Amino acid sequence: MGESLAATSNLLVYSAMTAYAVALVAFALDLSGRGRTLVAPAPGQGALVGVGAGAGAGGAAGAAPARDDDETGVRRRAAAVGVSTTWLALLLHTAAVVTRGVSAGRAPWGNMYEFTLTGAAVVTAVYCAVLVRRDLRYLGVFVVGPVLLSLGIALSVLYTESAQLVPALQSYWLVIHVSVATVSSALFVIAFSANVLQLVQDRRERLAAAGRPPQRGRFMERLPGSVELERTAYRLIAVSFPLWSFTLVAGAIWAERAWGRYWGWDPKEVWTFVIWVVYAAYLHARATRGWDGRRSAYLALAGFACILVNWGVVNVFFPGNHSYAGIG
Repeated sequence: MGESLAATSNLLVYSAMTAYAVALVAFALDLSGRGRTLVAPAPGQGALVGVGAGAGAGGAAGAAPARDDDETGVRRRAAAVGVSTTWLALLLHTAAVVTRGVSAGRAPWGNMYEFTLTGAAVVTAVYCAVLVRRDLRYLGVFVVGPVLLSLGIALSVLYTESAQLVPALQSYWLVIHVSVATVSSALFVIAFSANVLQLVQDRRERLAAAGRPPQRGRFMERLPGSVELERTAYRLIAVSFPLWSFTLVAGAIWAERAWGRYWGWDPKEVWTFVIWVVYAAYLHARATRGWDGRRSAYLALAGFACILVNWGVVNVFFPGNHSYAGIG
């Protein structure tokens, strides 16, 4: 029964990857402008707007995007396909996580493969949840792409057969600690995408101000300006940081229950704390010293680089009490 469910989980992962690939192409078409068409404005809306108008660097940085494509005079068919397919991928992805957990009779995050599988699903879930309130479809390529890449790495490099947990992980703190860490990491991933786009957009805006408008990357004209991208990243990090703080505290409590000490300078513990310090410095610098713009983005990118080290380097090359897991 367990082996059959594990095989079903793998099949669902491949199905989700197919849906993610379709969504990635659709979001890419939307950014290129080929998935957008002009439509007649709604009564009282005035003239039609261009395909990229209102969203690019020249628009109001703090303006809230319209929720209805028809109201803007642009119907983003490809973006709609991308969102719908992303929701389908999320359903398949979630089913893969659930069947993996049922096959082992435990929470599905006891090793790096399972943590990556679950973490990627949470990234998509957070993105879809944010889409309900804010029009962040322009981030679709930069969210779905990393999720698809993560699943490919999980299946080809990190895959582990479904099995029982080692004794240290057999605790209710596994669910508490890892679930919060996963949600926090998902928010950091989306913020990272916004920060990268912010830096690219900022460079384009500075070139345009100097009378040298860039000739490449014309799709960036359809994205919000660098100020709005920076604010989006800041809001995501501001929500994620308290969750990461809880992850750090919960991990210490779990360590005391499992190993009889709250802190032991294990490589995983150290890097979890390093991540906390870098993002704390980011929030402090932005709030008290006015570090917005490029400087804050670079500091946020440094924090995400620490997350990548914590996930892909510490777990593999640094032996310690967390060597069997991918958790924070």
